[in-house]
Amino acid sequence: MKKIIIIVFIACIALSSCGKKDDSKTETNEKSSSQADATKTIAKEAYIYAYPMVQLYGIIYSYNINSKSPEYKGDFNKIHNVPKVFTPADKAIVTPNSDTPYSFLTMDLRAEPIVISVPEIEKDRYYSVMMLDLYTYIYGVIGSRATGNGAGKFLIAGPDWKGEKPEGIKEVFRCETQFSFVCFRTQLFNPADLKNVIKIQDQYNAEPLSAYLKTTPPPAPPVVNWPAFDPKVAERDGMLSYLNFLLQFCPVDKSETTLRANFEKIGVVPGKPFNEGSKEASLINAGYEEAMELMKETTEKDLKNKVSSGKFFGSREFLGDNYINRAIGAELGIGGLIGQEAEYYPMKTDASGQPINTAVNKYEVTFKAGDFPPVNAFWSFTMYDGKTQLLIENPINRYIINSPMLPNLKLNADSSLTIYIQKDSPGKDKESNWLPAPDGDAYVVLRCYWPKEAILNGTWKAPAITLVK
Repeated sequence: MKKIIIIVFIACIALSSCGKKDDSKTETNEKSSSQADATKTIAKEAYIYAYPMVQLYGIIYSYNINSKSPEYKGDFNKIHNVPKVFTPADKAIVTPNSDTPYSFLTMDLRAEPIVISVPEIEKDRYYSVMMLDLYTYIYGVIGSRATGNGAGKFLIAGPDWKGEKPEGIKEVFRCETQFSFVCFRTQLFNPADLKNVIKIQDQYNAEPLSAYLKTTPPPAPPVVNWPAFDPKVAERDGMLSYLNFLLQFCPVDKSETTLRANFEKIGVVPGKPFNEGSKEASLINAGYEEAMELMKETTEKDLKNKVSSGKFFGSREFLGDNYINRAIGAELGIGGLIGQEAEYYPMKTDASGQPINTAVNKYEVTFKAGDFPPVNAFWSFTMYDGKTQLLIENPINRYIINSPMLPNLKLNADSSLTIYIQKDSPGKDKESNWLPAPDGDAYVVLRCYWPKEAILNGTWKAPAITLVK
């Protein structure tokens, strides 16, 4: 009897031991799976976080670093005016407007602040000076709505500056990154007005604080070894390589301490090479695919639901940790203004929800009498190629129809306005209202500068583009 009991006991121990080994293996697999999921999730978040920053770096590299670029403007800390509206030849920025000649300023704020001076501008002319940090957060705006059309001097300080506002400075703007991109927009009323815009642009000025104060400048900051930017490289691991480079100029915000610590787990470390080809490469690549798919799905959903463009552009305080909106803003048109400054209505589909294809179709959009966009400045329809989001070549070199053109547009008998969207002329009698379209997919953006409350609160609705049957 004792022998039988012993045998049964030993058998039970053996079975119990086998069960523990299986449980251990299961726990190991579950832990491994959990770690893999975590790695993929972190990579997905890192790519969404990186996307707008890398897009902005591409612009800065083209404008201020690569002197061989056809888009090259010149050195840092100097304003570079573009004394014309954008045309199809301008390719560095997607979805540019063609209403306001631009001026650009990329600031290196490591050594000292920069002082921006603006002249007095006539009250009817809209202008704005928008300041982006390296995250693409808009941390300040100077201009008609924000500060008025009077002359003024404004100080832009980086994260390391500890000084006080000097005498003669109207306002101090603080940038949380060591480099900043500034975009000036100056309204052009008509082609003959260009000479007046140029006079204004020539009066914009930027100078180091020491030059403004007439004091000895501080030591020059270290020379930066800028990596060459290639849009084909700025994907997958390459995007995170650019992110690593940029983050060395971006002190960690306290709200992102955990996020940035998580990024380091997959090799996103400020100033260090990204660990391309690591054993986690397949998981990181899967995170990239998920990030790009999420951006695509969210963008399509937002466009379909006519989500306000004001959701995509703004300060850190406004956007918070909504990194997907920050990325979508860069995709739709990097450098878009905050909602109070401009509201954008991007249109890739017609009234029935079908893609706008002007290779074979003709379209119209009509503003009812008395129902033009309610704005303090002006509104504008701009045509782009649906795939590249760049302005298109056309036989009459017209890229926009805007409110300053109203005196030369033909109203309908009931005082409504119809704009004809097609690749070929609608005929001489309608050509004044023709917005030339591409031979393929089209992308149209309605911009409303300095919108009134009816736009901001959503009670005014933009008219839909309709297919002509």
